[in-house]
Amino acid sequence: MGATPRTRRSDTRERIQKTALKLFVKQGYEKTSLREIAEELGVTKAALYYHFKTKEDMLTAISEDLGRPVDELIAWAEQQPPGPDTRRALLSRYSIALKAAMPVYHILQENQATLRELTIGRTLQDRMADISRLMHAGPGVDHETHMRIAGALMTVHYGAFTLGDLPGPGSDEKKRKSLLRVALSTLEPDAPAAD
Repeated sequence: MGATPRTRRSDTRERIQKTALKLFVKQGYEKTSLREIAEELGVTKAALYYHFKTKEDMLTAISEDLGRPVDELIAWAEQQPPGPDTRRALLSRYSIALKAAMPVYHILQENQATLRELTIGRTLQDRMADISRLMHAGPGVDHETHMRIAGALMTVHYGAFTLGDLPGPGSDEKKRKSLLRVALSTLEPDAPAAD
């Protein structure tokens, strides 16, 4: 039995999103045209317009897909009691969630001026603000703890943006885990190391 029209449409949207993401990361959002995306896919612009009217629509769809783990993490963290255990778990899970969403954050980082005014830019900034808010939540958090939280988040973010460029042997995953250990030790220097 053949694929249904809905399945084919979904597959086509996914191909468009993957191609657009690749070009946005490689060339930049601003420098990538709908024509180039259509040419890379081997379709007409009209065929592209059937699925997405604008580049912003494409990037929004990509962000929704890649950002879903971060959104789910935020929803999970909001149901947890604030405190050190939740902070450690949130930071660890955030490191993993960023791995999948990193292409979108990379596009935002490289195209800040353009995307700042678009809905996608605000959505990504809101996600990061929610993670920060949840990390800083809880009773009795003193100034030094706030600074440690900020440092731990910066370590995780910096690492996510630069994994491929960090010196030293090992895979990106090994480097991500090392950065997470550093972030966790920044968060709580006397806590046992995570694996």
